[in-house]
Amino acid sequence: MILVDGVIGSTATYIYGGERIDLKRSVVKKKTREVRLVIKALYEDDHLAIIQKPAGIAVSGNRFLTVANGLGQNLQQSTASDAVIPQPVHRLDYPTTGALLVGKTSSAVVQLSQLFETKQIQKVYYAVTLGTMKPSGRVVAPIDGKDATSDYEVEQTIVSERFGYLNFVKLKPKTGRRHQLRTHLASIGNPILGDADYGKEGLVLKGKGLYLHAYSLEFIHPVTKANVHVQSELPKKFLKLFSVV
Repeated sequence: MILVDGVIGSTATYIYGGERIDLKRSVVKKKTREVRLVIKALYEDDHLAIIQKPAGIAVSGNRFLTVANGLGQNLQQSTASDAVIPQPVHRLDYPTTGALLVGKTSSAVVQLSQLFETKQIQKVYYAVTLGTMKPSGRVVAPIDGKDATSDYEVEQTIVSERFGYLNFVKLKPKTGRRHQLRTHLASIGNPILGDADYGKEGLVLKGKGLYLHAYSLEFIHPVTKANVHVQSELPKKFLKLFSVV
């Protein structure tokens, strides 16, 4: 609403100069639903947090139930002058579990995003794969026309009546393309157990989800300059297959 010398104005109101013009905004409180989602913080300070992403929840997007929408109820509000609603600074696939980095201030969001872009954040994943694998290796194959590189190391292998062999594999992606690890492992004939999109026909384990876990993040804190190294415990379904120390 616009007031001209205390009177409600309209498109027919003439302005001659010297009038006092006020803009009055009505405050409307919108009722918002809270996302009922329990999110565990693995690390948290006034600038950032690392949370445990659950399986079967999108990080962000048009859905109501997302990790991004649930962060405000699960993390402490930053006291910094540029505090924002906590927001993820990278993505994990819908079925993937594990460590997810979150910014709590506008400057932290920018700085953490830059660390990802300049490959200054070290990421380690674990997966269970199918078939015979070399003890270690590197997969270099473009994804969506962009260079992509993933290193892997097989830590344990067991015989499976249904799948032949199951491997407990440590993964270090050197780039961050969409579905990179899933695509790369499938390309060398060792898809991840439970992968309905990239798995072999007839060898997709149903009802247990994807056996891919974002295990750790390590980087230099953009504000404190301390080394941050956080690990996320492996899901129980991994431990039912492999004896991991």
